[in-house]
Amino acid sequence: MVTPDEMRRIDAAAPEPVEVLIERAGAAVALAAVRMVGGAYAKRITVIVGPGNNGADGRSAGRRLAERGAQVRYIDAAAPPSQIAPCDLVIDAAYGTGFRGVWTPPDVQGSPVLAVDIPSGVDGLTGQCGSGVLVADRTVTFAALKPGLLMAPGSAYVGALEIADIGLNTSGTSTHLVQHDDVSRWVVPRAADAHKWRAALWVIAGSTAMPGAARLAAAAAQRAGAGMVYLSTPGAGVDPQAPTEVVNRPLATHGWADDVLGNSERFHAFVLGPGMGRADATAREIRSFVANSARPLVVDGDGLFALAWSDDGAVPLLRSRPGPTVLTPHDGEYALLASRRPGVDRIEAARDLAQRCGAVVLLKGPATAVADPSGRVAVVTAGDERLATAGTGDVLAGVIGALLATGVPAFEAAAAGAWLHGQAARRGPDRGLVASDLVSLLPTVLGSL
Repeated sequence: MVTPDEMRRIDAAAPEPVEVLIERAGAAVALAAVRMVGGAYAKRITVIVGPGNNGADGRSAGRRLAERGAQVRYIDAAAPPSQIAPCDLVIDAAYGTGFRGVWTPPDVQGSPVLAVDIPSGVDGLTGQCGSGVLVADRTVTFAALKPGLLMAPGSAYVGALEIADIGLNTSGTSTHLVQHDDVSRWVVPRAADAHKWRAALWVIAGSTAMPGAARLAAAAAQRAGAGMVYLSTPGAGVDPQAPTEVVNRPLATHGWADDVLGNSERFHAFVLGPGMGRADATAREIRSFVANSARPLVVDGDGLFALAWSDDGAVPLLRSRPGPTVLTPHDGEYALLASRRPGVDRIEAARDLAQRCGAVVLLKGPATAVADPSGRVAVVTAGDERLATAGTGDVLAGVIGALLATGVPAFEAAAAGAWLHGQAARRGPDRGLVASDLVSLLPTVLGSL
């Protein structure tokens, strides 16, 4: 995945002249057009052409289609009619990934639309949209994905998305889309001689007011591969409704951080924070545990509030922490940690907080951005609006914790966890999905690897 600025540098470094690249792009667009309309001969195709390379790509595609017998009409993007006469296909080659102005697209009256590189009016970096965007049925983008194709609201205008190789070198980029093959490499099967203590996880979560958060996180961890799961809700005693297979470990309301630290040698990772509440005593204990545990740790929910609770804030505490950390904020929790909301460039927001904190940051959203302190970013688009229900974040924390316990590094565990979480939602019902449904769907997703 490349930003518009990175794409400009890649274009400039190409060994071939720009005319050659335009012809390759035009060929890719023409091929996609033929597939969309079932041929070219006698097809009515309207090409909206703008200035620069995007318009040139459209003209190249139009010429190729005309050579194959299509009836091609060109419209100037700077002065389009209010309506386009019905046709077999509209090719949107008006404006590319770097467009920042205002554009009012014409009414295509139901004709299918093929976008060149990105639907005109969508910001290629952030996915933000101007005053008008022409909704595409398909988008052909060149060389690599652009963030704006994946980020809301622009992602809703893209339609089916394909990448055309036009001979550009995009190696060395720091941002990638997480796909099935990535997760298959990161999440390895259990060894033949495995036993339960080789992937032991301790979930410290919940409260008397929110016991469900702890149950969901623990159950998800079991389904995601943890061999042994301890569950503790400080001050709440044993939970009779906890998953059958977890080990309930009661903890006192005060001093529990030292208790856990003194008994943590057999555990490979911890989940901390979901549903624990925001009492001062709870925040102090959470901060004490984070500061002194060297084990891999997922901090979610009220644990994130605790990190930001003191005058010192989260950054000094996390930078001095001896073990790997995964933070899983939504926008409001991000604001607590960073003292500002993420803004429109969510990739850069995740990257900035990760570098400041020295932790892996998973910034939740329609497209989830996972960043590590080195600047790497993975974007996960596996989920959808079905995850917008209470408790799904607790499930995600449990999944990531289980992956950490099995030895998956923090960055990969967070990215894989978000992908597995999203894929589980996609296997659920279109309406009525609740967080506990995800737990039962996780084994099916893992089986697909």
